[in-house]
Amino acid sequence: MLAHFAVFLAAYIVLGTLIAVISRRFGVKSTREYFVGNYRLGGFLSSMTYAATTYSAFMMVGLVGLTYATGVGALGFELIYLLATLALLAIFSKKVWLMAREHGWVSPSEMLSGLYGSKLLGKLTALTYLISLIPYISAQVIGIGTIFESLGLNYFVGVSVAAFLILLWTILAGIWSVATTDAYQAILMIVASVVFLVTTSIKMSSLNVSDVVVALDKVGVTGITPFWSFSTFLAYTLPWIFFAVTNPQVVQRMFMPVNEKALKNTIKYFSLYGYAYTLIVVTVGLMARALTEFKLLPVITNRDLVTPTLALTFDPSLTSLIFVSIIAAAVSTANSIILSIASSIIRDFYEVGARKVSAGRILLYSNLVVVCLTVISMLVAYLRPGFVVEMSVLSSVILLPLAPITITGWLSPTRAKKLIPGAVAGLVGGAAFALYNALIYGPVRTFLAVSYGLPISFWVLAIATASILVNYLFINLKSKEVRNVIT
Repeated sequence: MLAHFAVFLAAYIVLGTLIAVISRRFGVKSTREYFVGNYRLGGFLSSMTYAATTYSAFMMVGLVGLTYATGVGALGFELIYLLATLALLAIFSKKVWLMAREHGWVSPSEMLSGLYGSKLLGKLTALTYLISLIPYISAQVIGIGTIFESLGLNYFVGVSVAAFLILLWTILAGIWSVATTDAYQAILMIVASVVFLVTTSIKMSSLNVSDVVVALDKVGVTGITPFWSFSTFLAYTLPWIFFAVTNPQVVQRMFMPVNEKALKNTIKYFSLYGYAYTLIVVTVGLMARALTEFKLLPVITNRDLVTPTLALTFDPSLTSLIFVSIIAAAVSTANSIILSIASSIIRDFYEVGARKVSAGRILLYSNLVVVCLTVISMLVAYLRPGFVVEMSVLSSVILLPLAPITITGWLSPTRAKKLIPGAVAGLVGGAAFALYNALIYGPVRTFLAVSYGLPISFWVLAIATASILVNYLFINLKSKEVRNVIT
C-alpha cells in the first residue's frame, strides 16, 4: 500500500510542480499580477480555481464523516451553501467584477477600504482575515496529516508535505501557479470522487437496496436526526450561506475573469461541479454507514477517519488515488487562502503607506508573508485542536460580520461612505464576540453553543447588521432634523 501511495503522490507532486513552473510564463511583475493575474483568467481556469478553492478536505474527509455520523441533514447543510453562493454570485458578481477593474482592486480588504473610503476598515478587515483563516488553513493541513497517519506514517510528515506543497506552488508564480494547479487538482478531485463512489457501490453489491434503506432508516440517518436540531442546523448553515461574500479567497476570484463571458462561465461550471461533488460525497457517507450497519466496515467513532477507513479496504491503487485527491483538495484551498491573506496584508499595510513602491521588494515581502502564514498554519495543525468540519466553520463564524458590511458596500458604494462608524463597530464587535466565545467554549463547540435558543453565528451576524442599521437610521434622522431646521 505504501509503495502505491508513494508512486501516486510523487506523480501528483511532479506534474503539479511542472504545471506551476510552466505558469511562470504568464509573468509576475506586480502585486496585481501576483495576486489576481491582472484580471486575465479564462472561464475554465477561473471556474476550476473557484471550485478547488471552495471544496477542500472539508468535503472528502469532513462531509463524508459528517454524513456518516449525522445523516442526510448534512446534504441539506451543504446544498443550502451551494444555492446561496450561486444566488450571491448571480446578483453581485458582475458589479463586483466591473468595480474591481475600475478601481484596480487586488485584495478584498482593499475593496472594502475603497467602498467605504476608510483605510482603518481595510486594515481591520485584513487582521480579521489573518486571525480567522488560520484555523481554516490548518484544517486543510490536518486533513493531509490524517491521510498520512491512516497509512501508518507519521502525522508530522503529512503536515510537512502539505506545508512544502503550499509554499512551492504559491511562490513559483503567485495566482498563476495557484490557479493552474487548482485546475489540475479540481479535475483530480472530481475523478477520484467518482472512483470512490463506484468502488464503494461495488463493495455494497452483495447487499439488497431495500435492506440498506431499512437499515439506514432504522438508525435514523435517512431523516432529520436528533443532531440536526434547528439551532444546530442554523449554526452550520448560517456561516456557509455568506461564504461567497465573507471569505477573501472566493471574493477575490470575482475580480479575476478576463471578460464577462468568462465570468458567466465561472458561475456555470462551478455550479455543475459543486452539485455533482456534493451529491457524490454525501452518497459515499451514507454508503459507508450502511457498510458499518451490515458489519462490512467497523464502527468509526472519529468521523474524520471514515474516508481513510473505507478507502483502505479498496485496491491499493484506488486508495492511493483517493488519498492523493484529498491532499489535492486541501492544498488547493490552503494556498489560495494564504495568497489572499498575503494580498490584504501587503496592500493594506505596506503599499498603502509606502512612499516608494518597488515591484521586486513587494514581491519579496509577499513571499515572506506566505512563508510566515504557512509555518503558523503548520504549527496549529500539528496541535490538532478540532475536527476538520468544525475548524472550517469556525473561520466562517469569525468572518460573518463581513457579510452585512460587504453586501451594503456592494449595494450602494455612495451610501457606504457615510456608514464607516457602523461598519467598523460591526466588524470589531462581531469578530470580538465570536473570538470571546471561541475562548470560552473552544474551537469545536463555538458554533454549536446556543444563547437564547440561537447559535453564536446568529448573534455575530446580528451585531454587525445592527451596527450598520443604527448608523443608517442615525444619518437619516440627522438629515431630517437638518431639513426641518432649514424649512
